Amino acid sequence: MDLARLQPLMRRLALDAGDRIMEVYTGPDFEVRAKGDASPVTEADEAADAVISAGLRAAFPDVPLITEEQADSHALTARSFLIVDPLDGTKEFVQRRGDFTVNIAYVENGVPVAGVVYAPAKGRLFYTLASGGAVEEAGPFDKETPGPTKALRVATPDNAALMVVASKSHRDQATDDYISHYSVRDMTSAGSSLKFCLVATGEADLYPRLGRTMEWDTAAGDAVLRGAGGHVVRFDDHTPLAYGKPGWDNPFFIAYAPGVTLK
Repeated sequence: MDLARLQPLMRRLALDAGDRIMEVYTGPDFEVRAKGDASPVTEADEAADAVISAGLRAAFPDVPLITEEQADSHALTARSFLIVDPLDGTKEFVQRRGDFTVNIAYVENGVPVAGVVYAPAKGRLFYTLASGGAVEEAGPFDKETPGPTKALRVATPDNAALMVVASKSHRDQATDDYISHYSVRDMTSAGSSLKFCLVATGEADLYPRLGRTMEWDTAAGDAVLRGAGGHVVRFDDHTPLAYGKPGWDNPFFIAYAPGVTLK
C-alpha cells in the first residue's frame, strides 16, 4: 500500500463524508431505521458510506474494502484491507449530541497502520501520517490543503491519579467495576471513536471497553492512538488487539498510554 497516496485521500473522503452527514444532522427530522442486529442506521450513514466507498474503490480497486453498511463486504477474509465506519456513534447522532465520527483505516497484516477520525459536529480531525506518527489538524478544513497540525503524543500517566474516558452510550456496571480498581483523578465520557483520540491527545490515560464492538468501530482510532505512542490490547490477556478476525468482532479491550499499570 502506498501510504503517501492513501493518507491525503482518506483525509479528503472523511471531510466529504462529514459534509454529507452534517447536511442530514442540521436538517429537518430524519428517518432512523433498525438494521438486522437492531442497531440504528440513518440516511447519513448510507450517504457517507457511498462517498467513502466510491473514493476508495476508485483509487485502490484491488484492496479489499470492509464497511459497516455493506453487508456483502463482511464475508471477505483478508489480512490487509481498508475498513470504514462511515458514521460511528449513530446513537449520539440521532440524539444530536455531536459525539459521532467518520472512520477510515487501513489494516496491514492485522495491524491498523493508517487511519483518520473526523468528528464533524465538533470540528476535530485526527489522522496518521504516511511518515509515521499522528496529528490533529486545526480547522477550518480545506479539502485539498491541510491546515496547521499538532503532533499527538500520549500523556505520561500518574497511576495515583489517572484520567479515564468511558463510553457515553454503553457504560455499564462491569466497566465501572473495572475502573474502580484504579486510582482515578477524574472521568470523562465520550461517544464513538473519539475515546481513542482523547487518549492520543493526552486528554485521557485509559479507555476500557467491556462491551461489543466491531473492527470498523475501532480500527481508525486504534491507528491514531498507536501513532501517538499508545496501546490497544485485549482485555483478557493484554496482547495487542488484532484485525481481520472471523466475523470482524472485537473482544473486550483496553486502550491506554504506556505507563498505566493495567489491572
